[in-house]
Amino acid sequence: MELANQIFFCVFALITFAIVLSAIPQFQAQRADWPNIYWPLSTSFFALSCLSFGLALWVNKFLLTIGNTSLLMSSIALICLYRAWNQKPFNKIQTLLIWLIPLVVAILYEPLRTTPHTFLQRVALITITQEILVAWQLVELIKFYKRGRPRIVVWIILLTTLTLLGNVVRTYQILTGDGPTNIFLYTEEAFALALRWITYANNVIVFVAIGVFYLQKQITKENKITNDLAKSKDENEKIIALLKEKERLIFGLLKANKTAATGALSASIAHELNQPLGASTLNIQFLKMKLEKGSLSPEIGREILDALDEDNKRAATIVNSLRSIFTEGESHNQEVQLSDLISKVLDIAKPELKNKDIHIQLRVDDGLMIRVNSSDIEQVILNLLNNAAQALVNSGAHPRRIAVEAIRAGDSVELSISDNGAGVSQAFKPQLFELLSTTKQAGMGLGLWLCKHIVTRYGGSIQYEDALEGGARFVVRLPSAV
Repeated sequence: MELANQIFFCVFALITFAIVLSAIPQFQAQRADWPNIYWPLSTSFFALSCLSFGLALWVNKFLLTIGNTSLLMSSIALICLYRAWNQKPFNKIQTLLIWLIPLVVAILYEPLRTTPHTFLQRVALITITQEILVAWQLVELIKFYKRGRPRIVVWIILLTTLTLLGNVVRTYQILTGDGPTNIFLYTEEAFALALRWITYANNVIVFVAIGVFYLQKQITKENKITNDLAKSKDENEKIIALLKEKERLIFGLLKANKTAATGALSASIAHELNQPLGASTLNIQFLKMKLEKGSLSPEIGREILDALDEDNKRAATIVNSLRSIFTEGESHNQEVQLSDLISKVLDIAKPELKNKDIHIQLRVDDGLMIRVNSSDIEQVILNLLNNAAQALVNSGAHPRRIAVEAIRAGDSVELSISDNGAGVSQAFKPQLFELLSTTKQAGMGLGLWLCKHIVTRYGGSIQYEDALEGGARFVVRLPSAV
């Protein structure tokens, strides 16, 4: 029987050492959660306990003290683990005190081991201490189950309960039995031995169940990462779709803004075009009359043709300027002179400005090159001119002036358009460039927002300043191409 018990202990030691080896990879995977160390630690102490019991008769009976101490340390490690599960780990003092329990028991146990006829006392000391620790484990497990209710914990609770009951029954049977009192661990009665091996088997299964618990946590974590990645992919696709929708919206707003700007200029443009067209009509009628009468001299004919050509060029200039700003097409960035863009816009805006008695003060340096799509920046200039003109009309200022300046500022080109109107009230300054924000009664709140959108797209900036002589001053900065 002694040999069979020793073999059983050694077999349990090998099994639990194997569990320790299987626990290492999972512990490394969960390394951020440091209390997981208590699981392989508890299993290691249990394996050491079994090995000590298995080798005690062959090596030295002092291993019995080591075996019992290791058994208690295995239980304490499980208590620390379950406390960590409940997010109530021991502090440093509590940890020190609880790990002193096995040391105190070992100090009390060793004299009993070397004293004859003390088997019952040794059993009472070890098993009662072990039962208290297992009961503590059970309390912590029940608390954790109430918090999260993971299924595997139910099995751990059941196995721990069976271990506790097995220890209690075995202790009761030994302490109340009528057998000899000089027996020791390897010569217990069959019933006591059966209870011991059942409780040991329960302990081994508990270690396996804890491993399953951590494996399930790892799988759940990996599934969560997978789901998060899938969700992130879906969100990225939604973001891309939203960005495309944003571009479509901006494109629509650009068209709407161009339409609004065209409407604002339509009357003056029509008036300006009517002048060369009307003059051309009169010259053509005069030419027909001379031809019908046969009195067309070469000098008069050349004079009429020159007038028609001049009127035609004038109309073409206006139409081409409009086409460059308001015709939709692909965006092609190229190096252009800022002065050329300003001239094109002024060709369109001058009739309207003249009708409103607004004088232009122009100061544009030569050689200011920028790399942009011409129509974009022309629209920015036109919007700012329109805003300045409307502000001057509404302010009632006389004389009415708009200053257009373009200078080099370091690595940038600085364009400013200012007026001597009433300026922008303090209440509107914070949201001046926001979408659908406007100070005009009939405005759409698109112009300045689109100006900012266009300018920032080219790596530039636009800001508002109060003009030195009163009124508003908008400053556009764009990277210089040279």
